[in-house]
Amino acid sequence: MLSLKALQLHPPLPPDSLIGHFAIVKSFTPNHIGGLYALLAYGSWGLVPLYWKHFGTVPALEILGHRMVWSSLLLLMALAVQQNLPELKKLLVSPRRWLPLLLTSAILSLNWGLYIYGVSTSQIIETSLGYFINPLVNVLLGVLILKERLTWGQSGAVLLATLGVLNSVLSLGQVPWLALTLAVSFGFYGLLRKLIPVSPLVGLTVETCLLSPVAIAYLAFLNTQHASHFGQNATLALLFVGAGVITSLPLLWFNNAAQRLRLSTLGFFQYLAPSLQLGLGVLVYHEPFTQAHLVTFSLIWAALALYSTTSILQNRAASP
Repeated sequence: MLSLKALQLHPPLPPDSLIGHFAIVKSFTPNHIGGLYALLAYGSWGLVPLYWKHFGTVPALEILGHRMVWSSLLLLMALAVQQNLPELKKLLVSPRRWLPLLLTSAILSLNWGLYIYGVSTSQIIETSLGYFINPLVNVLLGVLILKERLTWGQSGAVLLATLGVLNSVLSLGQVPWLALTLAVSFGFYGLLRKLIPVSPLVGLTVETCLLSPVAIAYLAFLNTQHASHFGQNATLALLFVGAGVITSLPLLWFNNAAQRLRLSTLGFFQYLAPSLQLGLGVLVYHEPFTQAHLVTFSLIWAALALYSTTSILQNRAASP
């Protein structure tokens, strides 16, 4: 979810953090532990629609507000446990370093809010399409902004993905705006976070804290209008608080995975989340999956297969 290269520059978390304190895990190699963390992170991201669905008719904006507030509190606690609060204080005294995070926090909130909206309005299939497209959007951003050069495999993958989106437009009669906005917003978020010299966990904490005052003001406004769902019953209250947990915990798992796995290995795990989301949309929530969807997804999957294969060959050629 965050910049992988930036994560690898961040000091490793204590080996006994989160799941590392279990004796069975201590007997694993770093690759085994990294793979387990990656499965936990991407698996939870893939199954998270099950959680958002429990909110029922609660507006996505209200859920997003609670997600920001509770995430900021839990991330501050995580920094305290990992003794990284001095790094946070050092960042906050330098506006030139944290001001760019205002932009990334706005992009992140847009991405989070649209995803919750997509799940609550029964568009899980389209949200999964967005995260399948995201790696190819990253390639395009690298070419357009970082002036990177496309390999033949990357060019072919982008072309296939473009054909998939065009098929969706022509067959379904509408632009998959939700999928494209999710893919592009998350692509820009990853690009900007790569360019901002801030460690992932500290950066995410600052991002959620910067938007928390806005979220608190909005939630307070809802309360004055008697439109707030918080406190209506114990179940909803726990769901709101839990939104911070299901946001923060997978990111910590992802952070641990990135410390232990090669980028190429971790890259394959990213397809687990949208695959699970697609399965939930079709098999659990019975969203329509037409022949047009099948053609579009087939083209996207072919693009990802071509992109992954050429990346593997490129890495092997570059290895001594």
